[in-house]
Amino acid sequence: MITIRQAGQRGHEDHGWLSTFHTFSFADYYDPAHMGFGNLRVINEDFVQPGEGFPEHSHRDMEILTCVLEGSIKHRDSTGVAAVIRPGELQRMTAGTGVTHSEMNASAVEPLHFLQIWILPSRRGLPPGYEQGHPPAELVTGRFGLVASPDSARGALVLNADARVYRARLDDGVSASQALAPGRRAWLQVARGSVVLGEHTLKAGDGAGMTDEPVVAIRSAARGSEVLMFDLA
Repeated sequence: MITIRQAGQRGHEDHGWLSTFHTFSFADYYDPAHMGFGNLRVINEDFVQPGEGFPEHSHRDMEILTCVLEGSIKHRDSTGVAAVIRPGELQRMTAGTGVTHSEMNASAVEPLHFLQIWILPSRRGLPPGYEQGHPPAELVTGRFGLVASPDSARGALVLNADARVYRARLDDGVSASQALAPGRRAWLQVARGSVVLGEHTLKAGDGAGMTDEPVVAIRSAARGSEVLMFDLA
């Protein structure tokens, strides 16, 4: 079964310096019908003005992935990490027993566009952790590339959750597929462009939840389409 979550159905808040879209309930946006999907709890699409960002704030017991689409993020946290996340890179932060961090637009002139994803960890009370990496080579070949997993297979970031995260960049007309084990579910999030999933055409910002599907199979309907796919408990 495929359930579509269109971009225009998401929650939205405009703070001037930040325009943010919530696929699932988050902050002041609450929809009991959309509290997450399996152990996938948050997908936020954020547009941050130059020189602005999120000052120090804290998290606990969550696996947080940050995927930059345009611009760059200056990250600092209470574990001593200071880093810049650029387009194409993926960051994993384990909040665990507690971490304080800031995320600022690294540019005073260019806007920032990124996705932030929260996934429930396999267990609570983990030590805080940080990892940052470049996308695997599969992304340039029109296939789903594994970017985060519990076992760090194929050089993926280590994810302390029962989930595997894939990323694909596809030229117009190019297809990609990924099999799902029995009992698994999947979420597909379109970051750029447009893709066809079954009988559905999904555009940037759209998402789709899949249950009892043996495979996730998509075809790009626009040049430079990009998606994230979550294989979930």
